[in-house]
Amino acid sequence: MSNMITEQCFNCGVCERMCPAGGISRGEETFVIDPARCTECVGFHHVQQCARVCPIDCCVIDPNNAETEAVLFERAQGVHSGSAGALVLGPETSHFQADDRTLGSALKRVGRRINQALQGPSSRASA
Repeated sequence: MSNMITEQCFNCGVCERMCPAGGISRGEETFVIDPARCTECVGFHHVQQCARVCPIDCCVIDPNNAETEAVLFERAQGVHSGSAGALVLGPETSHFQADDRTLGSALKRVGRRINQALQGPSSRASA
């Protein structure tokens, strides 16, 4: 899955600077994530950097764009073809493997799930 930015975005722009794939840009109303460039930071970080730095937690996994770690890693290698050999998969560079890495990663994921549950299905569908 690539990430997406919900309509709660207030255009602070901090996510754009943190994206290692250059997949975030200013859209008409909010910042947007290009799913063709989003790697969910696989190959770079154990947590998606846009989600990590967003002050209002509006960088979330796009439920309509499911992708595997292998697909995201292949995309990362393509986006960074000059340094593709330096990219590695592991608990430090993939949120798919990070569950055992840190309690903080797991707590943030649980927090997002709770937030989504509190917002209800209608807000997820419109986001």
